[in-house]
Amino acid sequence: MGSRSMEPGLMACAEAAASPAAHPLSRALLEAVLADRTSDRFVCELIWPRLGYAPDGSGTWSAGPAAGEVWRESFPIEPQFIAERPPAVALTRSIAKQHKQLLKEQLGFAGYRIGELYPRRTRRATAVNWLLAHLAERGEPLPETGPLPELLPAPADPVAGHPGDLPVR
Repeated sequence: MGSRSMEPGLMACAEAAASPAAHPLSRALLEAVLADRTSDRFVCELIWPRLGYAPDGSGTWSAGPAAGEVWRESFPIEPQFIAERPPAVALTRSIAKQHKQLLKEQLGFAGYRIGELYPRRTRRATAVNWLLAHLAERGEPLPETGPLPELLPAPADPVAGHPGDLPVR
């Protein structure tokens, strides 16, 4: 990412309408993400269309014209928000200060216990907070329920994650 920081408000042209491919958000879905009941890729797929990324036909998501300039330049293809630190840091920095506590305020999330603090889990919390901030910036409510993917059992090894999850760096 270089020396460029992601200023609040760069929720990536969060002004850009969410792609029709964006999975609907709900409290139940965000709680499943926090409970590690979805793949890391699914978590990223909740964010990518809302940032202006779109599938390019090869199975990869690329930054489209709706993505903010900093996102397009720093992460031209699908940023791995769970597996890689730089995109996770950029996502954190893109949350406006007034929205930093939405995870606690809206979901009552008090954080993970000391023994549960793994990069995958803390990055999931960041992803959920970003999604809540995205809704808040657009003035959209968070429905209690909505469509859920097939939920996975929590991984036996929370450091490694689910089968198919990329290794965390």
